[in-house]
Amino acid sequence: MTPQETARRSAEAMWAGDQASRGLQMSLDEVGPGSATLSMTLRPDMVNGHAIGHGGYTFMLADSAFAFACNSYNRATVAAGADIRFRRPTRLGDRLVATATERGRSGRDGVYDVLVTVGEEVVAVFVGRSKEIGGVLFDPDHQG
Repeated sequence: MTPQETARRSAEAMWAGDQASRGLQMSLDEVGPGSATLSMTLRPDMVNGHAIGHGGYTFMLADSAFAFACNSYNRATVAAGADIRFRRPTRLGDRLVATATERGRSGRDGVYDVLVTVGEEVVAVFVGRSKEIGGVLFDPDHQG
């Protein structure tokens, strides 16, 4: 199985059980070894009292992209920590795109950078630290 196929099958297995990302109507746009892109449009119920996108939704989109990227090797992996810097407010109707890229992995630990954009503009920068916990997302010997 190629690394790309492993990433695709890992993402399919995760997506099937990811009610949180699906419930927010996120879209899994791309996945590859150590990378993932997800997107989401800000709805009226995602806007806070300042009439801007609630930062928690931006964080959740970035966190989901991070999760798909760090699980792309078919090794069960969770977040060990994450930080986000908001660069500008988001607005109702904005299409947020979160692109996660692996910075590096060593042993069971990984670091991933996620840029959240609206169009060409970066609205948030997220750094996630991952930890492999053992286990796999799918059986590589079972074709499905």
